[in-house]
Amino acid sequence: MARSGSGEMTEYKKIVIKRDLEMGVVMTVFRQKAERLTVQVIMETRQVAWTRTADKTDGVDLSEIREVRPGRNSKDFERFKDGKDKHNDNTCFTIFYGSQFVLNTLSLGDSVDEAQKWLIGLELLREETLAAPTPVLIEWLRKQMYSVNQTKKNLSVKELKALLPLLNYKVPGSRALKDKLQEVGVKKDRLDFEQFHKFYNLMMFEILDEFKREACSFILDFQRFLIYDQKELWANDLNQVRELMTIFIDDTMRKTNDPEFTVSEFLSFLFSKENSIWDEKFSDINNLDMNNPLSHYWISSSHNYLTGDQLLSESSTEAYVRCLRWGCRCVEVDCWEGPGEPIIYHGWTRTTKIKFEDVVKAINDHAFVASFPLILSIEEHCPIEQQRQMARIFKDVFGDKLLAEPVEQLAEQLPSPTQLRGKIILKRWNRHYCVISDDKLYYAEECEEEDEDLHCSEPWFHGRIQEGRLMAERLIHDYCAETGGQDGTFLVRQSDRYVTDFTLSFRTGRVQHCRIRSSTEGGHTYFLTPNLHFPSVYSLIEHYRENPLRCQDFELRLTEAVPKPDPHLQEWFYSNLSRGQAEDYLLRIPRDGAFLIRQREGEPDSFAITFRGDGKVKHCRIQKEGSVYLLGTTTEFESLVELVNYFKKKPLYRKIKLRYPVTPELVERFSPQNTVRALYSYQAKRPDELSFTKGALIHNVSKEVDGWKGDYGGRLQLFFPANYVEEVSNSAQTDAKAQYGKPHVLTLQHKEQDSVQFDLAAGSLEELFEWYQVAWDVTQREQMKQQEEVEKKAEVAMEMSDLVVYCQPRSKEKDRFSYSYKEVRSFMENKIPGKSRTKDFLRYNRKALSRIYPKNQRVESSNFDPYPLWAVGCHMVALNYQTAKYTQLNSALFSLNGNSGYVLQPEMMRSDDYDPHQEKKKVKYSIRVKVIAARHLPKPGRSIASPFVEVELCGHSEEKFKTIVYDNGLNPVWKAPAEPVEFSVFEPELSFLRFVVNEEDMFSDPNFLAQATFPVKGIRSRAEEELYSSSSQLRKKQAEHSEPFLYDTHSNKKINSSKFYT
Repeated sequence: MARSGSGEMTEYKKIVIKRDLEMGVVMTVFRQKAERLTVQVIMETRQVAWTRTADKTDGVDLSEIREVRPGRNSKDFERFKDGKDKHNDNTCFTIFYGSQFVLNTLSLGDSVDEAQKWLIGLELLREETLAAPTPVLIEWLRKQMYSVNQTKKNLSVKELKALLPLLNYKVPGSRALKDKLQEVGVKKDRLDFEQFHKFYNLMMFEILDEFKREACSFILDFQRFLIYDQKELWANDLNQVRELMTIFIDDTMRKTNDPEFTVSEFLSFLFSKENSIWDEKFSDINNLDMNNPLSHYWISSSHNYLTGDQLLSESSTEAYVRCLRWGCRCVEVDCWEGPGEPIIYHGWTRTTKIKFEDVVKAINDHAFVASFPLILSIEEHCPIEQQRQMARIFKDVFGDKLLAEPVEQLAEQLPSPTQLRGKIILKRWNRHYCVISDDKLYYAEECEEEDEDLHCSEPWFHGRIQEGRLMAERLIHDYCAETGGQDGTFLVRQSDRYVTDFTLSFRTGRVQHCRIRSSTEGGHTYFLTPNLHFPSVYSLIEHYRENPLRCQDFELRLTEAVPKPDPHLQEWFYSNLSRGQAEDYLLRIPRDGAFLIRQREGEPDSFAITFRGDGKVKHCRIQKEGSVYLLGTTTEFESLVELVNYFKKKPLYRKIKLRYPVTPELVERFSPQNTVRALYSYQAKRPDELSFTKGALIHNVSKEVDGWKGDYGGRLQLFFPANYVEEVSNSAQTDAKAQYGKPHVLTLQHKEQDSVQFDLAAGSLEELFEWYQVAWDVTQREQMKQQEEVEKKAEVAMEMSDLVVYCQPRSKEKDRFSYSYKEVRSFMENKIPGKSRTKDFLRYNRKALSRIYPKNQRVESSNFDPYPLWAVGCHMVALNYQTAKYTQLNSALFSLNGNSGYVLQPEMMRSDDYDPHQEKKKVKYSIRVKVIAARHLPKPGRSIASPFVEVELCGHSEEKFKTIVYDNGLNPVWKAPAEPVEFSVFEPELSFLRFVVNEEDMFSDPNFLAQATFPVKGIRSRAEEELYSSSSQLRKKQAEHSEPFLYDTHSNKKINSSKFYT
């Protein structure tokens, strides 16, 4: 937050502001209702608190505050837009706090001066809290004491007994408790805070006896410990050792030239961030590493803007803010047509909608918490006018931040993060096709084809059948009638109702239908009954051909398969038509999009499609390979029917789709004798009628039951009155010769003015056709030119296109690695190039950008493992930040380089010799880990936690070990395994050391409590000795980068102060 007008404040002014906050003030608190409450900072517990009644105070820890934002910038204020609330924008502010992806808010309003004072004061206190060298135990103890009794300054023994289980500590027996209370000087069954503090120390030291032996009382003892046990080279400087000790000494009188540690103070050091395994040098940005091309970096990327799943959750500007403040440098903006303006939401789902302009403003406000370039991945579904609105909003809101021109016009590589500092780069993404089935959303990138399964080539698989169930029954009945088929005769088809499922139709006296369900839990499987899953439809069918299907009414095996009907029995298929005959057929029909498919002479597995395009006849070979029909060299289809249906929807040649099947009847209709001449002029009385003048020639006449139809003046197959015309016979050639001197006439008719026409006479049909072809080519080229202009505009507005400089999309042929450095390729996680293309993919990634996004089955917003994609140089591996799994690895990687969102890939990855598969075979070094102790673990439920720790090396391997379970959540000590565990590190740049604290419940099942993940590269290097260091990321560092994953997502318990050793 900018401290406007405050400048560099004096220490005195800071003290005054903090004192005022501690005194408190009555403010309007905006929650379910607007209330006037006393709000103050309680320094004893380091909390912002608001008082409801004399004995009821709610509070927010300063350590949990993520942002203090000025103005009416939260949803809390939206409930009070009815004019009753008189607070202006400059009198309000919001505290955003918490550790889940969706933050909690405390929205406040008062006077302008008070709002400004609190904005400055809270930011000061927040910064002090983050910079504090170690968690202050006194404040934690006061908070625990006040949680039981907010008004009194002491605790009764009864209240103490109630508090201990809440602290995850089992209440000692009556005699043991009485002895401890006597030891700390308790009288009259009440404890003041000093006695409570001593009681806490007794509990801690009782469990941590071994640390009494390690305790270093004097400065020289502590120096020896740092040098010989911790291998800290800087500890040779006694002044630095003295400075470190004074941080942990509570009593200022003991902060002398020869300081001494108590056992409690030594423990505080062991659990502090000063003893963390994290190397603080990686908390700073290495500016020397920011001068390579963008394609040399891993870039922190978010998949979307939702707060939960992909179907029903909330689209939120705060989701963008949360990601950006974490250091994310690539976010997705999914743009759709809205009422009068573009909107953002997950299309074709029930996720909520937010205004595009609100999103752009939120991005602008928070884009440069990390100052290096931000990439917006634009998925655009808007019409042309709203695209222009988008371009205008981008320019107006971002201003000079928006990159609209190349940094260097003649460059041959991407610019560096330093060159693009403070710039916003637009990346346009291709559209997706989506469909919803049950509670699942499936979506795929445009032009992307799914992999075929084994069942597709089987004769029993019929694909999608028209009239589904009825047609399946008819096919089975007909097959059994012809072959004498028996029970068990079957076929498989795609489900009529469920996109990803299939239907098994089989005979048991009558035809039965069973749904083959698909499941994505634990991998993609198929099943008829929930207790028996198969990896494919093929394996399911094979199983039931060998083993019986059982139900209450029958038990049978699948026997004979009903084959698919001959797909060639179509009106457009010819089994004995030569190439010359096919051309003759097509030449008779002056329609682009007319087509037929024929079997090539003497080649049973070879076919050809002959079609009209641009007035010319074209041929393309279709080769059958196994059960697949291959058009050209790359485009595969299950059948000729599928091929035809596909190109009826998609252009086959330029902009031309298959439209008119060339049947013998159609050829006959388009013969010359089907022409009539108008005896009288006629003006159409209905939209489906022709208008024509006397003498006009109407071609391609068909005599239907409900009237005659024909073509005239560019209008095709419209009705006209039969008594207004006469048929043209061969004598018409004589008439034409008499009129024009030549027997054949071609009439050119004005498209819009029927009275304007032009006749061309020819001496032969061949000459007439040449004239026709020239005229047709000219008109078609002009129509295509106009159509291309319209379609270009309909696809993307020039104003938007001009703003895309370095991230130009490429989805078609994206697995062919000829490329420009200015392009970007987006891949679904399971569609990246295979292992055989790894070197090509690596070579591409050194020069141009790639982005990977989750596959379509991840409806619950789950994540994929980013490691394999980072290993092949993928830059933007987009994860769902609202989901914990694998986002922890992402947070760990990007904690390097000061959480800037850019991490330079190792130089070896830019070498032609680099092979990620070979790197996994070379051990670079080893890490020895021993987990010793923890404290202040969260309490998962009513019972006291029984925690254990799992340690794993993530990345190229999944090595893992775990401690024994210990029935204590306040201060557990794990004495087994007794020896450190050793991990082999193959790729230090992409290996992560992860600690997970679980608790074992009454069923011996693990429940998540906390985690901390460190990049191996960021661990402080020490000699091969046992390490005594704590994961203080669980307090400050992870609070900024991955703290949402340090909390139990079910109980929402806090674990800021939990530590463990490695």
